[in-house]
Amino acid sequence: QVQLVESGGDLVQPGGSLRLSCASSEIDFNHYAVGWFRQAPGKEREGISCISSQDDYEYYSESVEGRFTISRDNARNTAYLQMNSLKTEDTAVYYCAVEHTGREIEDCHADSSPYDYWGQGTQVTVSS
Repeated sequence: QVQLVESGGDLVQPGGSLRLSCASSEIDFNHYAVGWFRQAPGKEREGISCISSQDDYEYYSESVEGRFTISRDNARNTAYLQMNSLKTEDTAVYYCAVEHTGREIEDCHADSSPYDYWGQGTQVTVSS
């Protein structure tokens, strides 16, 4: 089982910023699309952003577009989610996941079913 390690979750005030990281030493990120998902208490898991293996395509859900930015550094086998202008409704456990797509596919998926490996989750709490 491939291990993805997420980090960067924290308690932050509304309007603040956080950057989440997702890394793995066990796969070559050049061949994987990366997705970020979140799940708040009592709610279903939500796909909020994804990025294709070579950063040809990015997706943002309506709930985060304009505030969050996804990026990746394949040389470091790491993906990031920069979260700005955080709101209390962004409070959730955030998960990253990877899908093996190869280098040629300029696409990624917002739904969770195609993803092969998942991180353990990192808690983001937005509260004053």
